[in-house]
Amino acid sequence: MSIANKFNLRTATAVALCACVLLAQLASPALAGNRERAKRMYDRLTGTPPSPALLDDLETRVGSDPVQAALYILDPASPRSSGFYNVTLKNFVTPWTNREQTVFAPLNDYTATIIGMVRDDVPFNQVLSADILYTGSGVSPAYSATNNAHYQALEDQNVDLRIALQQNVQSSLTGLPAAATAGVITTRAAAEAFFVAGTNRAMFRFTLLNHLCRDMEQVQDTSRPPDRIRQDVSRSPGGDSRIFLNNCIGCHSGMDPMAQAFAYYQYDETQGRIVYTDGQVQPKYLINSDNFKPGYVTPDDHWDNRWRAGPNTVLEWPATGGSGNGAKSLGQELASSGAFAQCQVEKVFRNVCFRVPSDITDRNEVERIVGVFKANGYSLKRVFAETAAYCKGT
Repeated sequence: MSIANKFNLRTATAVALCACVLLAQLASPALAGNRERAKRMYDRLTGTPPSPALLDDLETRVGSDPVQAALYILDPASPRSSGFYNVTLKNFVTPWTNREQTVFAPLNDYTATIIGMVRDDVPFNQVLSADILYTGSGVSPAYSATNNAHYQALEDQNVDLRIALQQNVQSSLTGLPAAATAGVITTRAAAEAFFVAGTNRAMFRFTLLNHLCRDMEQVQDTSRPPDRIRQDVSRSPGGDSRIFLNNCIGCHSGMDPMAQAFAYYQYDETQGRIVYTDGQVQPKYLINSDNFKPGYVTPDDHWDNRWRAGPNTVLEWPATGGSGNGAKSLGQELASSGAFAQCQVEKVFRNVCFRVPSDITDRNEVERIVGVFKANGYSLKRVFAETAAYCKGT
């Protein structure tokens, strides 16, 4: 055999061997035993490997009931869940609390409140409306409505959030009227990020993005009437009315009537706190009135959901509702939608499975978990467990 033929034979053999190894690696998750599945489940939920003794325990549990095994990992009464509450959940939630959507932001009242709600199985459809706030127990300085020092101390001192967080009545800490509280919407962190300056449309946009998994471009609807669009929106941007009729109206005709719910809210940068002026519309709602004088002048905090008709009925709005006053009732409207439940499950799926739902099997599983989410009192902890049980072998 010639040298060239020997080289070609060796090359072909090496390529075939590499292909076999690659196929074996790709196939290995599907063929993984209960021990490998248990380790993968724990790794993904907590971000750390289990001890040999815990892995022995989890191996048996995964083989018996994977969902219960995941709930066992997430049990806040045990140190084995510390990684989930201190790392996984914190990193999961933190991007929702800032405009940059970065995970590299300090712990704050928004993030801590969601961690506490998940730990305590508070129905997650209350996240945009409840009079609730979580703080750390026995940590100095104490909670302040004017700065983030309390939560920064929790982080700097590596306090175990699994143990330290305690539920409080938000209105008793912030001074807001109970009727004006709206879960994480009225936390200091959310106000600093989304109520500051501007026109409070940012709060609506980021609430929609973070909790219904829709940005404004995805809900544009030019068929809704434009009568509630404020004066600050030009009807002829750049002198061309077609831009307004074919673009601007698509977002503002639905957004402005709902963002009116925030008309009494402001973030005061000087005081460093959220401000609520009951019965008095914030001046930001009346700025740039000369852009279009016949435009809508906001008189109060009454909101209407005009997306209950038209293409955005796909968001699956509840049978009752559709209008109200203030942030709390709007938060209830948004969190009662089918899109809200679907969004939470899809976010958890991406977090735990390290991928988006990619085929019919994944999509069917997401739909099943959405049903479980609703049937189990909107327990987000249960969503993590169900998802981890599904993705344990992949």
